Amino acid sequence: MSFDAFFSTSICYGAGAPEAGWTLALPITLPLAAIALVYWAGASRLWRRSARGRPERLRQGLLFCAGWGVLTAALVSPIHALGERVFAAHMIEHELLMAVTAPLLVAACPGVALIWALPRSLRRGTGKLTRGRVLQAVWTAATRPLNATIIHGIAIWIWHIPVLFEAALRQGVLHYAQHASFLGTALLFWWVLLPRPGRQQTYGSCVMHLFFTSLHTGLLGVLLLMSPKLWYPENASNAALWGLSPIEDQQLAGLVMWVPAGLIYGGAALLLAGLWISNSATREATDGLRPG
Repeated sequence: MSFDAFFSTSICYGAGAPEAGWTLALPITLPLAAIALVYWAGASRLWRRSARGRPERLRQGLLFCAGWGVLTAALVSPIHALGERVFAAHMIEHELLMAVTAPLLVAACPGVALIWALPRSLRRGTGKLTRGRVLQAVWTAATRPLNATIIHGIAIWIWHIPVLFEAALRQGVLHYAQHASFLGTALLFWWVLLPRPGRQQTYGSCVMHLFFTSLHTGLLGVLLLMSPKLWYPENASNAALWGLSPIEDQQLAGLVMWVPAGLIYGGAALLLAGLWISNSATREATDGLRPG
């Protein structure tokens, strides 16, 4: 088996229908299975340890299962195999990673459960490692809202440069590097911007960065939709599988990036704006009740 074949092993159902394959490449299936097992071990240990906070842990567990399920569907189901042949399917896969999986996993706050899956000595070692001065400095810089937004935006735009996009289609290693950068930067982006318990939330800044992300991703989608030229001819070679011409395939992909993904980013911004207004009103009411 060649190196690239190792990264793209799939099982197909139906003769002559490679587009219907389930991708079972070990670099995908093993990490997915490992993450699920580690989370289950840690969550189970926390559940047995104390009855306090179980409703919240159950909510987080359901969110994690939803995020993991969407991630698995994007990378293992026929969506992935189709994405190598139909550009619109490829775009759906990318948006599932960035705009659905990432916010679900961030909202699940899986860090505690993942840490508790480790033996006590490794938990202590991990704690010491994360408190390292260099790592803390890098993390502090990366988790500033502006920086996280820029990092995520760069990953989106740079991988849509035609030469890089088509290179990722031809080489399995680059393809999974592309997916890893989309998911990794999206996790960082949503982790910084979504509200979490115990953190002072700067709602105004987060709303601005979410709206900005919806604008620049929407712009990229509009460019794909309106362009009279094919950006990625190789990825549109089998557009007829969906009854589309190559240019219609590209237009549909642009529409997916512009509208559904934009609605998620814009909807999150509106939700945070609502929380911002609500918290401001509550704070003003509380201040008004204090004696002068």
